Amino acid sequence: MKSPIINADNLNVHYGSIHAIKGISFQVNEGEVVSLIGANGAGKTTTLRAISGLVPSSGKLYFQDQDLSKVPIFKRVELGIAQSPEGRGVFAQMSVQENLEMGAYSRKDKAGIKKDYEMCLELFPRLKERLWQMAGTMSGGEQQMLAISRALMSKPKILLLDEPSLGLAPLIVAQIFEIVKKLNQEGMTILLVEQNARMALKISHRAYVLETGKIVMQDSAANLLNNDEVRKSYLGI
Repeated sequence: MKSPIINADNLNVHYGSIHAIKGISFQVNEGEVVSLIGANGAGKTTTLRAISGLVPSSGKLYFQDQDLSKVPIFKRVELGIAQSPEGRGVFAQMSVQENLEMGAYSRKDKAGIKKDYEMCLELFPRLKERLWQMAGTMSGGEQQMLAISRALMSKPKILLLDEPSLGLAPLIVAQIFEIVKKLNQEGMTILLVEQNARMALKISHRAYVLETGKIVMQDSAANLLNNDEVRKSYLGI
């Protein structure tokens, strides 16, 4: 059995008086793709932000065997946690190349950086054609490719992917998901938040269903794809 990279036990997040995440427990094992699915406002993005350290949380949250409660955001990146955020969040006034360089800001291994840079351009040939283009002038699909690549440039042990298909044309969505699948086949552990539950479950090993800040269901992705309740609520079948 592979060991857990992320282990959350009774995780809570409050936004002022709003209890956004209500004591959830879950884990992501090495080499898995795990999806969080649920309606808007269920707490999926907040869960990722808690792991990244972008929102304060309580309860137990471990990365490998390290307690994250006192680890600042930048140190979490150095440990191996990288997030490709919802809305992409590229540096609009910087070129593609500069965005990729920013992804590797915490690294000193020049040979490794060069290797990962070349890997990203191989994964996303579109970026290679646009190295000196300002990121803010690119299409949504290209920005998504850049956001994922920038996260990969930090050499993560786990990639947190938040709504990679949001606002993209179906053809681009299919390409993005193929690349996510390929990354996992090459050994990357991925925690995926995705509105397109069907696509997410098709490339995942396991998934958790969130409703109003609570986990209401968890199972293998294959079982959830065939679960009548999930099909009716999230797959539109």
